[in-house]
Amino acid sequence: VQLQASGGGLVQPGGSLRLSCAASGTLLNINTMGWYRQGPGSQRELVASITTGGSTKYLDSVKGRFIISRDNAKNTVVLRMNSLKPEDTAVYRCKAALDFGVDVWGKGTQVTVSS
Repeated sequence: VQLQASGGGLVQPGGSLRLSCAASGTLLNINTMGWYRQGPGSQRELVASITTGGSTKYLDSVKGRFIISRDNAKNTVVLRMNSLKPEDTAVYRCKAALDFGVDVWGKGTQVTVSS
């Protein structure tokens, strides 16, 4: 199974970015999908996750600014990031939790918020 992520980049404070992650190549069920990030000198943290049923979870600092959604038919998860702040600067990685406790990670995509 592979996770293909896209959508990072450089944006000014207050701007928006859209991250997308598509899973392919698996016969296992894809359960929760989510986005994690790791900023400079920081530990990795869960930004947002979404179950197959649409239940979501967000990091407190992004609530009201980020929205996660998914298309189960396409095994795709999208993170819309609005009102971005410099502290959102990090490498973002998507993760898919499959059956049997298998976790798959995508490659990181850099998000830089700077004027």
